[in-house]
Amino acid sequence: MSNSRYETYETYGPACTDPVYGGFDAAPAGLHSAETLGYGTPGGTGAHEDTYRPAYETPTRPGLPRQGAPDDGPAPGPAGYPDPGMGARAGSRAAARTGSHRRAARRRKTRYAERPDSPMRRLLPQALVVAFLAGGTTAFVAKDKAIELNVDGKARTLHTFADDVTELLADEGVEVGAHDVIAPGPGTQISSGDEVAVHFARPVRLTLDGHRRQVWTTAHTVEGALRQLGVRQEGAYVSTSRSRSIGREGLALDVRTERTVTIMADGRARTVRTNAATVREAVEEAGITLRGQDTTSVPQGSFPRDGQTVTVLRITGGKEVREEPIPFQVRRTDDPALFRGTEVVEQAGEPGLRRVTFSLRTVNGVRQKPRRIGSEVVREPRPQVVKVGTQQRPASVQGADHLDWQGLAACESGGRPDAVDASGTYGGLYQFDTQTWQALGGSGRPQDAPAAEQTYRAKKLYVRRGASPWPHCGARLRG
Repeated sequence: MSNSRYETYETYGPACTDPVYGGFDAAPAGLHSAETLGYGTPGGTGAHEDTYRPAYETPTRPGLPRQGAPDDGPAPGPAGYPDPGMGARAGSRAAARTGSHRRAARRRKTRYAERPDSPMRRLLPQALVVAFLAGGTTAFVAKDKAIELNVDGKARTLHTFADDVTELLADEGVEVGAHDVIAPGPGTQISSGDEVAVHFARPVRLTLDGHRRQVWTTAHTVEGALRQLGVRQEGAYVSTSRSRSIGREGLALDVRTERTVTIMADGRARTVRTNAATVREAVEEAGITLRGQDTTSVPQGSFPRDGQTVTVLRITGGKEVREEPIPFQVRRTDDPALFRGTEVVEQAGEPGLRRVTFSLRTVNGVRQKPRRIGSEVVREPRPQVVKVGTQQRPASVQGADHLDWQGLAACESGGRPDAVDASGTYGGLYQFDTQTWQALGGSGRPQDAPAAEQTYRAKKLYVRRGASPWPHCGARLRG
């Protein structure tokens, strides 16, 4: 669009050869392509009524010239004769056309003087645009890279502006974890033609030869995972098919490699190659049968190790029942009726009885120490009750202290406090019967009482009855 202030008033007309217009460059072809209306007399071919009204013209009455319009003389009428009214009108139109052409020429002259439109001027912006686009295209091509991206076995070629592997994966929305493998590594610069591979890791809950742990693998199959983990597969037991695919969620895998185990049984050694899970399975694979109480030198449910030697133990035996006494308890109670130092058994204790069962074993022909396997109480023990004297012992018995009591005791019992005669009726140093003993204030049996108490009771008996209770040895009292 032109910025000329005269452009609004531009008038379209026939090509003008006015000297004023011709003083400038010819108008470019096609600049004004609108149809040009011809000016002429009414009724002429291609003639139209001139509707242009300059600002200085004002309408007049019919037949009169317009204000300010020159009078060019009469125009010929239809028959060639002058028509005064028509001539005036024709002259006015001719003057208006002449003035219009001149004003248009002046406007074009001013406009083209202000805005020259040469071919060089028109080509310069186009050249700048082409240069800009060429530079941008060169930069675009320089930054663009053709990269082959392989994500977990799925390869594709793509174009990217990323500078390194990390940026490329971020642009492509590829998320990687701590155990995933990226080649080349994160942060590595990339250029066109490079290959970038991402291998996702899969968790495997691996039990290898009895040891359980979790490992990570980028392999897609069980066989590939075992190879990647360095597990010897020849002769190994695998809990699932080796061709099974491993998904991103992983799987549980039990593997038992082949091992050499030696079995010692019945005086012979047998060596087997096995992937058994337990020692018992390895023994069975060696053709050895365990019967009855037979066992092995290691737990039968344990995992057999490579190079291990297992001994089979042939066991025979039975059971033996034995009876054992159960000791009784002694219960002591204070008795103020007895002198201090005197203890009297009020209730004799009785031991109990226990029946014990033992296991007898012979291992590979050698008898083992009996092993206690159970017990049963046949009879409970009865406790022994003992009375303990707390009474202050008297110093003497008047009338009997000067006698030879040791001589009497030696004669009656040989000087033994616990002596009892053959019939069981008499006991103690002085051979009291139980009835006499208790009548003198004693408790229990005389032979169970201390020697001092027996002597004290004997003195009391002597004061009452003299030496008559000892008809054979009583004379010893007098020496």
